[in-house]
Amino acid sequence: MEKIREKLNAVRAEADAANQRAENAEAELKKAKDELISKEQEIISLQNKIALLEAENLRIEKKVTDDKLLQEEVETNKSTTEALQRKVALLESELDNTEQSLRDTTEKLRQTDVKAEHFERKVQQLEAEKSDLEKQLENIEEELAKTKKELDDTLKSFEDM
Repeated sequence: MEKIREKLNAVRAEADAANQRAENAEAELKKAKDELISKEQEIISLQNKIALLEAENLRIEKKVTDDKLLQEEVETNKSTTEALQRKVALLESELDNTEQSLRDTTEKLRQTDVKAEHFERKVQQLEAEKSDLEKQLENIEEELAKTKKELDDTLKSFEDM
């Protein structure tokens, strides 16, 4: 009986050990399930973070692309602006040259007008002198004609004598 008791105690000890092992296994299982749930929640959280980061990455890539396009446009505008500034400077230089040429031409025109007025006065003066000389010539021709007639009359009178 003692052996039975010993066996019974051994079986009880085995059963207690098995129960203890089962409780430990259940505790470990529960702990593993809790860890699994925690890990699954962490995975979901990380998946959400990944989705948010991917969306943020797409937004940033789009912004970078837009910024590159904007930079290219700025550089194009800058080169266009520089070209236009050079053209404006060239046109301003041409305008200055044209204005100087206009001033020179205006001055020459003014001088030409002054000379033309002077020559017109000279022409009028010469025409007046010509008119006076023509009158004097007519008077002299009349006197000559008179004198010639008198001479002819005198010669005729000498001949008649």
